[in-house]
Amino acid sequence: MDDRALRKSSQHPRAKMPECLLHEKLSSSYTTTTTTTITAPPNGCLKNGGENLEKDLLYLAEEIRPELKDDIHDPSYQDADGPRPKTEFVWRNIILMGLLHLGALYGVTLVPTSKFYTWLWAYFCYWTSIEGMSAGSHRLWSHRTYKARLPLRLFLIIANTMAFQNDVYEWARDHRVHHKFSDTDADPHNSQRGFFFSHVGWLLVRKHPAVKEKGATLDLSDLKAEKLVMFQRRYYKIAVLVVCFIVPTLVPWFCWSETFVHSLYVATFLRHAVVLNATWLVNSAAHLYGYRPYDKNIEPRESLLASLGTMGEGFHNYHHAFPYDYSASEYRWHINFTTFFIDCMAALGLAYDRKKVSKAAILARVKRTGDGSYKSG
Repeated sequence: MDDRALRKSSQHPRAKMPECLLHEKLSSSYTTTTTTTITAPPNGCLKNGGENLEKDLLYLAEEIRPELKDDIHDPSYQDADGPRPKTEFVWRNIILMGLLHLGALYGVTLVPTSKFYTWLWAYFCYWTSIEGMSAGSHRLWSHRTYKARLPLRLFLIIANTMAFQNDVYEWARDHRVHHKFSDTDADPHNSQRGFFFSHVGWLLVRKHPAVKEKGATLDLSDLKAEKLVMFQRRYYKIAVLVVCFIVPTLVPWFCWSETFVHSLYVATFLRHAVVLNATWLVNSAAHLYGYRPYDKNIEPRESLLASLGTMGEGFHNYHHAFPYDYSASEYRWHINFTTFFIDCMAALGLAYDRKKVSKAAILARVKRTGDGSYKSG
């Protein structure tokens, strides 16, 4: 490095990083499976500046994932004083959501008389939808916790379309706002407004002005630059009609002579309603019930129920404490099929640069902000 580069580096604000942190960062390893480990400051550094740990860990996360920092919680944001604006119902959504769930209830009565292959097909569509949300719009596009090659991105964009939970661009935008301003009026599904609102009610009313205001401040250039994401957004309505409704209905009807009624109400309406409610549990139950072993100062909790339904998205206190971890959990494959899926894709060379928080960083956070319920294992 020449003298000019050295002078420029010394003037950069990040050059003020403590020496112990710099040493730890430089010594962190990149394994042969292209997993980047985010490490914690060594003990000596903790003793000298423990109160700055969150800022230091944020620095490390930004260095390893420099393209994104808008999903890091901003504790300085406070709701404005005064009453909330009058609630405006979106009657189209209310009617469509009501009809979907009525169809799903009827589908439940048809399950016993459905063919076995229809059950398998409905579950396959369920799994595909969940992975489109979990491995796709969530861990890949919202948090950039790993990178994916084109074949995997193509599968995930199709799977995400089958999930029908808004296009990736809109989903990721709302999710980053949710993380940065979690459980405030700027959070699209603010759990402080109750279980029903955070579960489904937020989709049945107009967004709070704070959601739009803060959403407009986020840097979404990474999403806008990805042609596949913008292509999906451009043709989303027709794609949803085909991938979420028409194909799941026609496959059982044509391939193994299932009745059209069973195909429509079981493989399509019931399957889609279950996918939605499983996903919504992360916004509702996982923000209201459970332990907070990693950070007691935030509302997200550890939820076994949400993890089972979403194949690994219920370790929510951990995820909000470390949103840059590709596993969204400390325990890798434990009740976390999505992590297993991503690891399988990595073994095939389709996923790489998986970000993972080190044990040292986790224990440092647990010691500083945990609620005392942490159990290692």
